[in-house]
Amino acid sequence: MKTDDLIARLSDEPLRTRSVETTLAMALVGGALLALAAMLLWLRVRPDIATAVATSAFWVKLAYAAALAALSFPVVARLARPDRLAGRISIAIAVPVLMLLGLALYQLAQAPPGGALHLVMGASASVCSLRIIALSTPVLAALFLSIRTLAPTRLVSAGAAAGVLAGAVGTLIYALHCDESAAPFVVIWYTLGIAAVGTLGGLLGRTLLRW
Repeated sequence: MKTDDLIARLSDEPLRTRSVETTLAMALVGGALLALAAMLLWLRVRPDIATAVATSAFWVKLAYAAALAALSFPVVARLARPDRLAGRISIAIAVPVLMLLGLALYQLAQAPPGGALHLVMGASASVCSLRIIALSTPVLAALFLSIRTLAPTRLVSAGAAAGVLAGAVGTLIYALHCDESAAPFVVIWYTLGIAAVGTLGGLLGRTLLRW
């Protein structure tokens, strides 16, 4: 069978859609559990979590990471199939970023003199993104292992999308430890960590996603 015929057959397989999403979901859960275990052993949950869950700021940053994960999942599922493009669904990933950016700009405008820098840097800007990258690594590895079995053809795009998804899940887990909740801090350092994992996924995808 020629390569083009194989790609066409795999693309047209009626049961493939559910199989792809199920495969990715299982990998995502497995990687997330490993990342959660790493966070609990390494960083631990923030000690004031019982108080934090009663604040809207805590849920805003969790919602931000969860929204990015939810929006990037169908992009990964699409790119994991042979000869598929992400299409317009990838544009939706920018929506939560723009919404949080708007909130960040509002908070900066309302900050007292000298308070803007603290809203941006907090107390952990130097380690935030690095920790997100570290916690996202097992999620990215699990996704890569599953994507390899799904015969992607756009390797860089698939790897980058998987990186964004892994970064968002890693961020969601890291947020349980991080006590920074200011929108300027979250939109800069959380997003930077996710983008770094996305870039790493794209760089590794060219070689590690070959089948």
